[in-house]
Amino acid sequence: MVIGFVLMHVSPLYEYEVFNKLSKLHEIREVHPLFGEYDLIAKIEAEDYESIGEIIIHKIKTIKGIIDTTTLTGIKLH
Repeated sequence: MVIGFVLMHVSPLYEYEVFNKLSKLHEIREVHPLFGEYDLIAKIEAEDYESIGEIIIHKIKTIKGIIDTTTLTGIKLH
């Protein structure tokens, strides 16, 4: 199991819409609005790094209003 944190720049006109759409994706465990350089952060859990990439490319970056993303990845420590 791998974890990804996606930091997003979002158009001010779409912040609520993007937040709501991200919240409905089953791969996304948490979504939080931010103040500062980024507008939103989402926590993703997936089976492997390739799956994280697929989620970002096909499900997150296709949401209208997302301008840019930065992804941080990690693993769960037991």
